[in-house]
Amino acid sequence: MTLRVLNTLSGEREAFEPADPDDVLLYYCGLTVSDDPHLGHARTWVHVDTIHRWLEHLGYGVRHVENITDVNEKIVARVGERGDDGTLGDDEREVAATFIDRLLSDMRSLNLRRAEVYPRVTEHVPEIIDLVETLVEEGYAYESDGSVYFDVTEFPEYGKLSNQRLDDVEAQGPADERAEKRNAADFALWKAGGVDAAAVEEHRDDDRDYEAGSPTGETWESPWGEGRPGWHIECSAMSTTHLGETLDIHMGGRDLVFPHHENEIAQSEAATGEPFARYWLHADLFEMDDEKMSSSLGNFIPVHEAVDRFGTDPLRMFFLSASYNSTQTYSDAAIEEAIERWERLETAHDRATDALASPDARTTADSALGDRADEAREAFTGAMNDDFNTREALAALFDLAGAVNSHLDDADAHDYRGLRAAVETFEDLGGGVMGFDFDGDADGRATLADELVELVLEVREEERAAGNYERADALRDDLEALGVEVQDTDDGPTYSL
Repeated sequence: MTLRVLNTLSGEREAFEPADPDDVLLYYCGLTVSDDPHLGHARTWVHVDTIHRWLEHLGYGVRHVENITDVNEKIVARVGERGDDGTLGDDEREVAATFIDRLLSDMRSLNLRRAEVYPRVTEHVPEIIDLVETLVEEGYAYESDGSVYFDVTEFPEYGKLSNQRLDDVEAQGPADERAEKRNAADFALWKAGGVDAAAVEEHRDDDRDYEAGSPTGETWESPWGEGRPGWHIECSAMSTTHLGETLDIHMGGRDLVFPHHENEIAQSEAATGEPFARYWLHADLFEMDDEKMSSSLGNFIPVHEAVDRFGTDPLRMFFLSASYNSTQTYSDAAIEEAIERWERLETAHDRATDALASPDARTTADSALGDRADEAREAFTGAMNDDFNTREALAALFDLAGAVNSHLDDADAHDYRGLRAAVETFEDLGGGVMGFDFDGDADGRATLADELVELVLEVREEERAAGNYERADALRDDLEALGVEVQDTDDGPTYSL
């Protein structure tokens, strides 16, 4: 069965054919790190992760890149903000670093396959400047008062992703840019000067406590003077740096189709002369009370709180119960249903695993359960190859769970081969593709393990400070015996699992 995907660029389901038959280049528009990640972010992460896993299941190598936007007025707005454990940071980079740490921790807690690279804007400013220079030299962009704008009239295919006519495109960017631009729809590639103070003030919350002083954002030197990169140019520079001129899959939220992804296409293809992405996949909205869940609206549940409250597997069950390109709404009832569904699947797996170890499991002439496992694999494969239809794929696993329970409840002798086929199907497809953890290690335990290691390291530092070096060394040795590599640095101990 051939994998088919709904390509936003064409509006049609198309057979998936990467440029390299062995490897898939996958880029996902990541987060602006100005707040804790919430369930809306987690939903898309889990779907991107499942797509990554299914592509690997089909035999592809996956080069997965997910950017981190660490230059933004929303980040600057939180400089000097005081919390229970001090300020979030004294400058833009420090605030971004605080939220990047939380971002990566939340990703680990959701049992996500890690991306190959998590590039940051601050690490790619030279590539951004080079790309803007190319666009100016080729006549697609122009300098105005130290800023640089993309001229949308110079790119004839502008609007092909969002299906908008250029005459209908509204003005892009803040009002103070309009006098600098040739056309209202032109967008900034490079902004002169420092951070927009009015935008920073707009994003500051009166209910938060800030240290005194006016926060400023970082700037860089460029051929047009000191300034900051525009938002859209970041993704083009980072994706082409790490994946080349043409991506196989570019994925992001439906709300980014215009202007962000439309502008990515224009500036990337203008610079390279090559198609920017072969397939555009867009995750639909995640809603809370019929509104898009977002940090700016304040109607969000942080990922870490949800993992602590519900567990990783129930959350993955909840997200995957709806396909990535359908709207999903959060409710307590939907979460409770996901918890029950996960427990049902886990119970069937555990019962089959226990039965395999029982003397009652033997080779029998009855192949019905093995046939049901084969049918579940076929149905699961058909669903995932139909634009990653996780809802129908889960239905196939639940059909198998029902068959397992019926077999164990009714059969006098348990079919060893059938049970083994069922367990392998649960673990291969439910575990390997859907990312469920049937061994019970994923439900926030990675985060707990980190916290326990840090606690031991704190005790070790106290022992060293007290001159108890033998005890401190013994703690280090015990950690290394458990697979925790400790490194002592000038800033204190660090570790890796």
